[in-house]
Amino acid sequence: MEIRVLRYFLEVAREGSVTHAAQQLHISQPTLSKQLKDLEAELGKKLFVRSSFSIRLTDEGMLLRRRAEDILDMVDKTTDEFKALGQITGGDIHIGCAESDGIKHLARRVKAVQAQYPRVRVHLYSGDRSDLAERLEQGLLDFAVLVESNDLSKYNYLSLPGADTWGVILRKDHPLAAKEAVAPEDLLEIPLICPRQGLQKELSDWFQEKVDRLNIVATCNLAYNGSVLAREGLGCLLSFDKLADTGSDSPLCFRPLTPALYSKLFLAWKKYAVFSPAAEVLLNEMKAHYYDLK
Repeated sequence: MEIRVLRYFLEVAREGSVTHAAQQLHISQPTLSKQLKDLEAELGKKLFVRSSFSIRLTDEGMLLRRRAEDILDMVDKTTDEFKALGQITGGDIHIGCAESDGIKHLARRVKAVQAQYPRVRVHLYSGDRSDLAERLEQGLLDFAVLVESNDLSKYNYLSLPGADTWGVILRKDHPLAAKEAVAPEDLLEIPLICPRQGLQKELSDWFQEKVDRLNIVATCNLAYNGSVLAREGLGCLLSFDKLADTGSDSPLCFRPLTPALYSKLFLAWKKYAVFSPAAEVLLNEMKAHYYDLK
């Protein structure tokens, strides 16, 4: 299986048309069609369902698309790292981030690095804890900003300042908006929108035995999308503070949990990781300011 052919395959999957993909790739349509047929023969699986005007992926094609995207991400990252060896005039740094206002500490250090090396570029990937941990393990990320409930024992990491406050994002006309803080019993009957993995640790511990009585109507892995559901009245979103617009012009407000619940953030990287020059510069910058290193 050649890297070049995987790029051809992905272009066809994106375009939904061999003709359009061939135009984007600047190759002939017969050549591209032959490459796709050879790939199907090599794998022994049908990857596309073809019609007169379009082409769509089979289940096997969808699986190959996911794998091809990861493979090509790794190939491109490795190529960029080798291009950057021996010079730090620029380079690419790949960082996975949990949603948090604490990302501002990372942003400040990136800004300091780019002031010295303007051609350094940072690529952020937002996701929940399992997404970030998987991509970090696969080598697709140089660093990941993780919440403290992650198993950090297999990483090197340093602690970022402060902590995120858990609470509820809800409409200002909701009855709970009249409270200064929200207790577990306040949330037992109302529709809740939860982080996709939040109830596994922090929130489960906070609710304790009441967790089985929750009315979870939706889950999300991005707080902004969850806040849109809350704004439209679908339910109350369990989330960190400062992740949604709760200003005077917004229909939403934030109410902290009581007893208070906080989560710290950590910048993590694989033990024995070999960094590109650009990633090494950022790591040294982070260590110089956030010295609580593990």
